[in-house]
Amino acid sequence: MTHATPPSSGARPLACPAGTVLFRPDDTCSGFVVLAEGCIRVSLTSPGGREIVLYRVQPGDVCLQTFTCLAEGRVYSAEGVAETELKGELIPPAEYERRLAEDPDFRRRVFTAVAHRFADFEHLVESLASASIEVRLAEALLARADAQDDVHLTHDALAAEIGSAREVVSRQLARFERAGLVGLSRGKVTLRARAALQRKAAGSVT
Repeated sequence: MTHATPPSSGARPLACPAGTVLFRPDDTCSGFVVLAEGCIRVSLTSPGGREIVLYRVQPGDVCLQTFTCLAEGRVYSAEGVAETELKGELIPPAEYERRLAEDPDFRRRVFTAVAHRFADFEHLVESLASASIEVRLAEALLARADAQDDVHLTHDALAAEIGSAREVVSRQLARFERAGLVGLSRGKVTLRARAALQRKAAGSVT
């Protein structure tokens, strides 16, 4: 997925509501999505049933799962879900290959987006390997908060965001609440002390 361009021969418009499953593990790739509006959440579920969010795809981003499937003729190994309403275009594999070969600007934008996405993956791996639950949860709360400092995610969803278990997330949220950093209600976390959470996310113990 990369920057939106005007639809061309071979491509077809894409529009789907939030909640649409775009691909699942073992699905074949139907084409390369050029996203104009919306957000796609790409996640992986372990054999034990634990979900982890790998990344999100927004306009200007590339889906590494799709890129890899098209480059190597592989099937998907993760799930992609429309987190919001989506608008864009779907480029069939043959047209995608033609653009890569004949359109230098398209090729540059795709590979630049891939490079940026790998940088995001490096951060994810580093975070999972070294950052504490406290740090990762603080980062996730800050990243997912809306303009009113509300995070509309369940404990299960937050666990998927940081690659942990629901019980671990619930315990850490309770600690944050006791410290006055957040307020908890059903399906929502309200940030009470953004600056303190930012210090937590930076790894500060103060």
